[in-house]
Amino acid sequence: MKIKVVWIGKTKEPAIQTLTDDYLKRLSRYSEVTSVAVKDEAAVRSLAQGERQRERHKLVLLDLRGKQLSSEELAEFLDRQQVQALPLLFAIGGADGFSEDARRNAAFVLSLGTMTLPHELARVVVLEQLYRAFTILKNHPYHVGH
Repeated sequence: MKIKVVWIGKTKEPAIQTLTDDYLKRLSRYSEVTSVAVKDEAAVRSLAQGERQRERHKLVLLDLRGKQLSSEELAEFLDRQQVQALPLLFAIGGADGFSEDARRNAAFVLSLGTMTLPHELARVVVLEQLYRAFTILKNHPYHVGH
């Protein structure tokens, strides 16, 4: 399965970059994963649509108004997506989040919960949860379920 994780804005905190790199490395054991910082919402949309058909992605936006999933439910979501032809693109918005139009046009809108998180921290949480989901699917002891 191919996954791309994108976020709007530059990384300001070195600790965030360190955690991002760590979880990307961990994820690479389970999935072909790439990441990129983009300038704005239009760039996210452009990446999801791809210039050529083979570059298209299924867009999963992270947004407070999205559906909340448990770690096990996220694992089930990833498991179902593995049979799809399109790679997944998880997008974390900037400080102002995503527009209503972007949410409407996403294949899936995922919420990390009702608390507001700084977008850089949300990125680390998404990466950790993706890693956790793959460990659940592989019966790895990382996830203890409580």
